[in-house]
Amino acid sequence: MQRIHAVVANLARLMAVLGGAVLTLLILIVCISIIGRAANSVLYSAVDAGILPGLAQWLIDAGVGAVRGDFEMVQAGMAFCIFAFLPFCQISYGHACVDIFTPMYPRPMNRALDVIIAVLFAVALVVIAMQLNEGMARKLRSGQTTMLLGFPLWWAYAASLFGATVAAVAAVYVALIRIIETLTGRVIIQNAAGANH
Repeated sequence: MQRIHAVVANLARLMAVLGGAVLTLLILIVCISIIGRAANSVLYSAVDAGILPGLAQWLIDAGVGAVRGDFEMVQAGMAFCIFAFLPFCQISYGHACVDIFTPMYPRPMNRALDVIIAVLFAVALVVIAMQLNEGMARKLRSGQTTMLLGFPLWWAYAASLFGATVAAVAAVYVALIRIIETLTGRVIIQNAAGANH
């Protein structure tokens, strides 16, 4: 059991690191795009005002401005990032939860709630992964591309599907662990500290 847990936990960590790398890249793209858009406005104002018009026009012609297709990259990348972070959140039991009444419940009832929540998460993530797979197949058949960059839409679906599949595997694993914990009375996965609000 420990070996399986280590494999799933390491895969979840790897996905979180990958999601963090993609998120960092997206943040850089957005920042560069904002700075470029602001610089472009200043350069056009300089040309209109006659302040170093040759240099300003040269910089405009060189491409100083917003990153082309930045919103398309952010759309595709954020979908992947969300699914990339879910496995680690699931395996570490780090989802935020609001405990208003559950502290008053007896321990067996709280364990039953943990099982129900884990099973529902697993079902939801498996259904999401299946729907993403169908969506990717439709986009692949249709040949749709993004408006500005022209990359195939199925690429974004494929990246999200990869993350969603790993998230579904982690969720099914956690649901099985919660069921085993309930049946045996052992604690295999500790609840994350500070996740309750």
